[in-house]
Amino acid sequence: MYPDILIDKRSYLFALRIVKAYKYLTRQKNEYVLSKQMLRSGTAIGAMMREAKFAQSRADFVSKASIALKEANETLYWIELLHDSEYISEEAYNSLHSEADEITAILASIVKTTKENSEKYDNAKGDFLNS
Repeated sequence: MYPDILIDKRSYLFALRIVKAYKYLTRQKNEYVLSKQMLRSGTAIGAMMREAKFAQSRADFVSKASIALKEANETLYWIELLHDSEYISEEAYNSLHSEADEITAILASIVKTTKENSEKYDNAKGDFLNS
């Protein structure tokens, strides 16, 4: 939905959509349990990425981004469950699921790339010390 913006902004905008979906589900559908789980995990993605921006180390960044990735994956689960239990429409499902899926893919890439770069840096540093 927002392919050209940074993940922290994108996850914030997604959290806003999740909050609106939660309001709808509680007010219109009287659904409180599944929607609360979606609210918690869907808003945690952006919160973890906000924390990751000020990580104390590369390992701390990877840890926080990995938690955001887990939360994004969990959010997909709740969206699917809400859809399959007929609390959200096909249109709402497609829109929310698509965005959560894209965010999950971006976060997986961030975690993977950061880990690979850390390994390269550590290996290069080791080569320098051994020469």
